[in-house]
This record gives sequence, C-alpha cells and structure tokens, in this order.
Amino acid sequence: MRVVREWTASLVRFVKRRRDPMVVQTLRSAAAATIAYVVALRLSPEPAPLTAPLTALLVVQVTLYATLTNGIRRVNSVVAGVLVAIAFSLLVGLTWWSLALLIVASLAVGRMVRVEEYVPEVAISAMLVLGVTTHGNTAWARVVETLIGAVVGFGCNLLLAPPVWVDEAGESIEGLARRVRRLMLRMGEEAAGRTPVERATERLYEARRLDHDIVEVDAALRQAEDSLRLNPRVREGLLHRVVLRTGLDTLEICTVVLRVLARTFTDLAKERDPEPLFAPETGAAVELLLSEIADAVVSFAVLVTSHVSVSAESAESRLAAELRQAAATRDKLAQLLLEEVQRDARSWQLYGAVLTEVNRILDEMDTEHRSRRLFEELDRNSREQRERMPRLTRLWESLRDSERLRVPEVLRRNPDSAERRSR
Repeated sequence: MRVVREWTASLVRFVKRRRDPMVVQTLRSAAAATIAYVVALRLSPEPAPLTAPLTALLVVQVTLYATLTNGIRRVNSVVAGVLVAIAFSLLVGLTWWSLALLIVASLAVGRMVRVEEYVPEVAISAMLVLGVTTHGNTAWARVVETLIGAVVGFGCNLLLAPPVWVDEAGESIEGLARRVRRLMLRMGEEAAGRTPVERATERLYEARRLDHDIVEVDAALRQAEDSLRLNPRVREGLLHRVVLRTGLDTLEICTVVLRVLARTFTDLAKERDPEPLFAPETGAAVELLLSEIADAVVSFAVLVTSHVSVSAESAESRLAAELRQAAATRDKLAQLLLEEVQRDARSWQLYGAVLTEVNRILDEMDTEHRSRRLFEELDRNSREQRERMPRLTRLWESLRDSERLRVPEVLRRNPDSAERRSR
C-alpha cells in the first residue's frame, strides 16, 4: 500500500504539471484499470478478473460529472446483462437460436433501463456469461468485478482530481475571436480598394468555414461545463457556465452576421465590377470601422474568459471604449454612404445592408445587452433547478435564511462576544 500511495502521489504531481487532456485521461485511466485489477485479484474468484479493469477504464472520464453518469450507466448495463444471461442459462443452453434471442432480449432490456451508449454492453455481458460453463459463479463474479471497477473509477477522481477545463475553453473562445478578427481585417483592407469578385467570394467561403470552428469551440465548452458540474473545487460553477455559454452564443451570432456581410460585399463586387466597392473616403471609413469592430471582438472574448474581477473590469472598460469608438465611426460611415447614395443610387440597398449588419454586431457585443442576457440565463437556470428539485431547493433556501437570521440573534444576546470579535 505504501508503494501504491507513493506511485499515486507521483502521478498527482505529474498531472498538476501537465494539464493536457490526453495526458490526464491516459494517466487516470491506466491508474484506475491497474488498481481495479489488483483489487479484483483478491476479491474475485476468477483467475483473470479482466472485467474490473475494463469497467474502471470505461467509467473514468475526463470530468467528474461524466465519471458519475457513465459509471452508473456502466454498472446498470453489466448487471442487466448478467441477469438476462442467468435467466437464459436456467432455461436454454448456448445455441445459435438462443444466442440470437439473447442478443435481442439484451438490447431490448438495455433500452428499457436507459443506459444510453452502453446498450451494446448489456448484450456483451450477457454473451460472456452465457458462454461459460459455470453460469452462476461467473455471473456473480462478473457483477463483483464490475462493482470493483466502478468504485475504483470513482475513487480515482478523488485521488487524481479531474481538472477544470475552463481555461482550455477560454483559449478556444479567444482563438475563435482572433480568427474572426483576421477575417474582418482582410475584408476591410479589400473594401478600401477595388475588390475582384473572386476575392470577395473567397472571403465569403472563409466566413462560412467559421461554422466548423464554432463546432470545435462548442465541444471544448461542453467539456468545461461538465467539469464544473458536481465539482467541489468550484463555488460558482453555474456563473462560469452561463458566462462562457452566453459569450460563445454572442460570438456565434457575430460570425453569422459576418458571413452575411461577406455576402453583401460579394454582391457589391458583382454589381460594381470593375469599379471599387466604395468611394475612396467611404472605403477608408469601412476599413477603419471593421478594424475597430475586430478589436472589439477580441476584447469581448477576453472579457468573457476573464475570471479575476480586476481583469474583468479592465476588459469591460476596454470593450466599452472600443464600442464607443466604433459607433462614432459607424455614424461617420452612415453619413458618407448617404452622400454616395445621393450621387449614385444604384447600390443603395446593399449600402443599407452593410450598415444594418454592422449595427447588429455592435448591438450583440454591447455591455448592457450582455448583462441583461446573463441575468436572464441565470434566472432561467435557477427556475429550471427549482422545478426539477423543488424540495431540495426549498430546504437550501430555508437553511440559508436561518443562517442569515441566526447570527444577528446571537449577537443581540451576547453583545460582549461581538465586541471581542471586533477587536
């Protein structure tokens, strides 16, 4: 046991130094499987209890929330398969038709007990148990090994605590914002001069490819959200989840509007070819406005991913200043476009679309709009939690209210103790 503790402590130190998801998952899975096998050798009657390490390997996931949910489903699937196999072993032997009936029954039972992705595991467990000679002993040994693997998998999350993947999700969000910024800068530079239709179409395709980036960021954010659930190291998990999720939603809306803006530039290039998209002064204003909005997008991402209050306040101040500057440039551009439409009204609809799309991006990143959205999401999540667990919510609120009222009452009864505390 001393060797195991020293080995576990060294693994903990290494994992703290290396927070890469693949490294963490590999070490935790290997440790859980090995420990489960060692424990099963002592408790299981089987000479090679491989079900225990297999269960531990499948139970241990990157996050604590995923470990708990997968562990329960994994145990349910194995127990259900064993029970189905025991029933078949008492009625029929192993033949081709009984195997077919066993698989159908196991898959049906897996759907009934709602083990989700572990439905095939019900059939696998049933076939493994039915295929041996000593049905009863093997069945209960498999149940014991499964429980050992699940318990060890849960225990590894206490010894090798799963990391909180908020920083990785924040890096993904900032990376998406910087890619949006680069595209905006290229579109602004090309809008200031003559833009061939082929180049404008290429920018449109780049804007459409941002959808794939959003999918990857969403996957990283889901992992971060799971790591915040049921994690004792996180006090404000709901707030972190809501801030990151609403931030990604805003960036996703901005990318959609940017794609529409790229389509507008493409239509302008087709309509005005071989002339420039805008007059020289108007094109310079468009380039300046897109560069200011691009900087604001990055500042918004930094604000969303800032955890320290001081950093968040500075990021919010910087974002507000950049949005004010962009709004002033937007007003100047609106006046220039109005003058250009008065001289030549051919493209007035597309010019109006440019202003509309720019306004949508600015409105989405507005700090007041973001605050309202945060409060709405927090209220919605609190309401859903009260609806799911009304008794637990009422108990928690009553305990919180009693704690709030208890301290003043004690202080009133014993004012000397309050004076000594103040000293």
